[in-house]
Amino acid sequence: MTETFQISPEQAEMYEAKYVPAIFAQWAPLLLDAAHVTTGQRVLDVACGTGILARSAADRVGPSGAVTGLDLNEGMLTVARRLAPDVEWRHGDAADLPFEPDSYDAVLCQSGLMFFPDPDQTLREMRRVCRPGGTVGVQVYASLGSQPAYGPWVELVARHAGPEATRLLSTYWAHGDLDELGRRFDTAGLVVEDVHTRLGTVRWASADEMVQVEIEGSPLIDRISDAQYTAIRNESRELLGEYRTDTGLQAPIGAHLVIARQR
Repeated sequence: MTETFQISPEQAEMYEAKYVPAIFAQWAPLLLDAAHVTTGQRVLDVACGTGILARSAADRVGPSGAVTGLDLNEGMLTVARRLAPDVEWRHGDAADLPFEPDSYDAVLCQSGLMFFPDPDQTLREMRRVCRPGGTVGVQVYASLGSQPAYGPWVELVARHAGPEATRLLSTYWAHGDLDELGRRFDTAGLVVEDVHTRLGTVRWASADEMVQVEIEGSPLIDRISDAQYTAIRNESRELLGEYRTDTGLQAPIGAHLVIARQR
């Protein structure tokens, strides 16, 4: 994660308790399936966060395999180590991976590529540490303009919180253009073999919870006033009303899974 998104251990705990079940957990098995991760493989999870993908990969590869999770954020790693002490957790920069060439059968990144200052360098590093013929795979979110719930919601937040909020919240959707993403893989020396576009579901208890977690779990909370926060929360209830169900808020979210081979 970039310096902009460095978070405290307390925010990392919120990330694991709220973001992971609401958004991220659903993508882990899909990315592992797309990358054909199986028993005995060596897997690297780049920008692992609190480790949902790495933990899921460890279940797939079993005791004959090995999984490493790497993140630049110590707060995230503190939570990851608590949840899965048997996984190898490493602090490090995705643009300068602290591993030898050809170290892994699969090098994956879930919901992380958008946070890197130099995504092209990150893809080159992912290729370097992947064995010849191995798999490099990423999951990114589709472009904001194609997001039926989050697109209008980011516009709402931006109206109240200004361009800084737009910049922070737009980061998540920065690699939604598949043509551009394909060029990045090609430049990194990777051959794209499969692209899957999936529509997932974000699940919150309510619109209020979504606003709380999305804002308080990001640096945006330190950049807006109480009045701005209240206005965003109140208007979000109406904006997201069509996604209310008997069990809470269920909003659509689109993502791409891109799978490539090391040349």
